[in-house]
Amino acid sequence: MTLSLHGRAALITGASRGLGRTIAEAFVRAGADVVLCARTQTQLDETCAALRSQAVTGQQVLGLPADISQPADVNWLVDFAFANLPKLDILVSNAGIYGPKGALEDVDWAAWIEGMAINLFGSALLYRAVLPRFKARSYGKIIQLSGGGATNPLPNLSAYAVSKAAVIRLMETVAEEARAFHVDVNAIAPGALNTGMLEEVLAAGPEKVGAAFYQRALRQKQEGGAPLQKGADLAVYLASAASDGLTGKLISAVWDPWPTFAEHKQDLDKTDVYTLRRIVPADRGLDWGG
Repeated sequence: MTLSLHGRAALITGASRGLGRTIAEAFVRAGADVVLCARTQTQLDETCAALRSQAVTGQQVLGLPADISQPADVNWLVDFAFANLPKLDILVSNAGIYGPKGALEDVDWAAWIEGMAINLFGSALLYRAVLPRFKARSYGKIIQLSGGGATNPLPNLSAYAVSKAAVIRLMETVAEEARAFHVDVNAIAPGALNTGMLEEVLAAGPEKVGAAFYQRALRQKQEGGAPLQKGADLAVYLASAASDGLTGKLISAVWDPWPTFAEHKQDLDKTDVYTLRRIVPADRGLDWGG
């Protein structure tokens, strides 16, 4: 799909490397102005410089280091973004970490809390900061990056799995709160990516992450993983006018037919497809338990 983000502006967190950087590059190519956020100043400066070289005359690429787990940093970041890009109408909540690796009773508790603070609380803080402005304008796009922990247990990565599942229910809930204001809130499952987070798993070793997960990570590294561009393309779609009215969905960049969603708008509006729900026996062909 060829989609335009001309005239739109986005705040993208975790934007200095990996998927966040690929999304930022895709947004700039599509014509958006962007404010990029990351915790490390040097990486952020390098990314901003690279994207400015791709931007057209008049297109803005700005950067501000911030820790999204800190309310003061989030308020400062959002104020900066709206002050410099008054028409800002897109938030991409991408910043996230794995957190500690190992059995729940063995991991460092402060590190476990940090995983929740960045992945879940940081997303909630960003939502809180942008929503009043989006609602006042009766338009906005919030795009949440998800992960495998949202839909499957991840033994030995409990902070990551719990926070990613929780952030999807946050996304679904806020989507309903914001629906009447024409603010769309959706999440992306980008697939298994070969980024720095994969290297973390390999460095931790099978003793920390479990033999099965470690072997899966090794295969993923050898086979290449999911293309970063697929997640970035879906982010552009969700940021564009083409997705207006689509809200409250967890969408796989790799497996779901999102380029054809316009043909299925009625089904998407009236059903719980692409959402987190409890499975009952009847869903699996069993005749007991309701």
